[in-house]
Amino acid sequence: MENKFNMCPNCGSKKIEYKNRRKWLCPDCGFDLYNNVAAAVGIVLYDDENNLLFEVRAKEPRKGFLCLPGGFVDGGESTEQAIIRECREELSANILVQDIHYLCSFPNIYEYKNIEYNTCDIFFAAKLPSQYADMQAFVKTLHGEESEVVRFEIRKVQTAADVEALPLAFPSARQTLLKWVESGVPETKSAVPEPVEGAHL
Repeated sequence: MENKFNMCPNCGSKKIEYKNRRKWLCPDCGFDLYNNVAAAVGIVLYDDENNLLFEVRAKEPRKGFLCLPGGFVDGGESTEQAIIRECREELSANILVQDIHYLCSFPNIYEYKNIEYNTCDIFFAAKLPSQYADMQAFVKTLHGEESEVVRFEIRKVQTAADVEALPLAFPSARQTLLKWVESGVPETKSAVPEPVEGAHL
């Protein structure tokens, strides 16, 4: 896909071009708009039995496919704050954000309304809160955002074959889960920061 504008948003010229898959440039007025990499976040939520929580996407791109809970980082937020907000919005589960750890990041391409966005997808991990006996009990407490989530699914992920069998929406999630089964849960300190004024939490 080639990202196109029909005309320059500054002067109206129809000569605007998409250069090197990086920016739009108008030769008539000099207007340029960079198609910069967008930051997105996701979370691997797991229990003691290697059950993971997935969402079934309610919208394009890749409607009906599995994804990890997450979304785009808003202006004024850190990635840690973004994953906290996304958990609240998509899962209605404030309890999820008690203890998260950075896992990895991968590049991705996200197509939205006929424009391809290059993204850097940053993934975190969080263990199921101890007050829940298993993932099934936890899922019963969730109320997904209808515009984003058709339903939640629980899948056991222990091997690379388990990962490859999943109908995942995005390659970055597949790469993350392959890393997950290869390296296991990272033993790091909590990555949850103090909220900053002006952030969308």
